[in-house]
Amino acid sequence: MESESAVAPPGHLCHESLASDGILWPLNAKGIFGYSAVFEDVIARFNRTIDGLAIHENAQARTFPPVLSREVLRRQGYLDAFPHLCGSVFSFTGNERQSREISAGDASADKSAGQHQTISDVVLTPAICYPLYQTLDRIAPPDGQVYSLFGWAYRHEPSDDPTRMRSFRMRELVYVGAPDLARAWRDNWLRRVAQHFAGLGLDAQVAIASDPFFGRSGRLLAAGQAELGLKHEILVPINTVGPPTAVSSTNLHTEHFTSTWQIRMKDGSVAHTACVAFGLERIALALFAAHGAAPTQWPSVVREILWPASKDRRD
Repeated sequence: MESESAVAPPGHLCHESLASDGILWPLNAKGIFGYSAVFEDVIARFNRTIDGLAIHENAQARTFPPVLSREVLRRQGYLDAFPHLCGSVFSFTGNERQSREISAGDASADKSAGQHQTISDVVLTPAICYPLYQTLDRIAPPDGQVYSLFGWAYRHEPSDDPTRMRSFRMRELVYVGAPDLARAWRDNWLRRVAQHFAGLGLDAQVAIASDPFFGRSGRLLAAGQAELGLKHEILVPINTVGPPTAVSSTNLHTEHFTSTWQIRMKDGSVAHTACVAFGLERIALALFAAHGAAPTQWPSVVREILWPASKDRRD
């Protein structure tokens, strides 16, 4: 059931109001939240709209777990470019006495835990397309192929900004094919996504962007990425103060992933990849910020997109 109490005014997002409405709950760590059925319903329904936009893409759906081989992440360059964002999985390797020390719950327990934790061979998946490339055929189809992905991602960015979540869900469409077709596919989706957000009543802006590469060399990579226009973000107001928030991005990877995994076109040239990605929690927050905390009271044009009467008369 959708909460009708303490409705946040349209255009004013307050996490405290959403929490008091029982829509989300800040948990005991920065960037970690729990979500209600209302929040989950908004995410699910937005995700279906992407299915509708991609209906003619002949996309292959693939699902991967929220952990990824550390070696795959290293091979694809993430540990060089974004070591500060990586979430590693550690496992306890001590004995029974040492496990009791850890459960003591004091500072010495934290120290003991660190002494008996061993880094494992897996990391938390930083973007849901990262497991995909190793699974692709080594010869890309002449007209390209689109893959549809959905899953959880993690980036170690603890922050007081409630839109900067460390664990979050992504929806991605990834194109693999010839360089000119990959760029055209990216450009087409950038236009369509901007129009889609506008149709949902969101004040969306398109901006050239760059990834948060690490260190001095990373600043050069970011500058080159922006200069070539490889990454664009869709920015939408969510917070009551400060700049708008990126809720979606389109990315032209060129041959970054395909050269690693030797994915080529039939003529022997290296295939290129591109993607469009959606941050689903941020998109839900943007909708609540724009239209208020009660989806039953959202504008009819927005509800018709998310709750199409012809397909779901129960709403």
